[in-house]
Amino acid sequence: MAIEMTVPSISWMARKIPEGQTDYDWIPESSSDLFDGKRVVLFALPGAFTPTCSSTHLPGYETKYEDILEQDVDEVYCLSVNDSFVMNAWFSSLGIESVKPIADGNGHFTRHMGMLVKKEAVDFGYRSQRYSMVIDNGRVEMIFVEDGKEDNFAGDPFNVSDSESMLNYLTTIRDVRRDELSRATDAENPTDS
Repeated sequence: MAIEMTVPSISWMARKIPEGQTDYDWIPESSSDLFDGKRVVLFALPGAFTPTCSSTHLPGYETKYEDILEQDVDEVYCLSVNDSFVMNAWFSSLGIESVKPIADGNGHFTRHMGMLVKKEAVDFGYRSQRYSMVIDNGRVEMIFVEDGKEDNFAGDPFNVSDSESMLNYLTTIRDVRRDELSRATDAENPTDS
């Protein structure tokens, strides 16, 4: 039996440079701003400036960004339970230009997704479990969660939420998805013969 899962309806403040301005300002954002009417990839990780997140996870999605968009995806987001200043500094330090940051500083999105875990053993406090997902118009189409989703898990598995696994999933289902969408459109708009 399939379970319908939707992303939580959350609002947060992002530190961005508004169009037409030259300096950062606080910009309100919400889940609906980012996900309604769009198909996006979101990957979440334990923290900015941490080893696996900085060496592989975020750079991998940056490298595969265009390939992912070619699979009928509108945008790619990286979420972490860090504040917007930290996320912006981290993206800048790595030269990230395509993937967009989501600073879930209060952990509200992460908590409502059921992905907030304690990382007290390494003095991180509450952080996100490492995972990736495809969101289609606010509905979770597919989610890949790393092993060890529990408080103070000792390891840092990185096997299923990487950019290559995501791209494999997207390319595998692309044509089937396109056929389904075409059939649904044809059923909604039958032509007279």
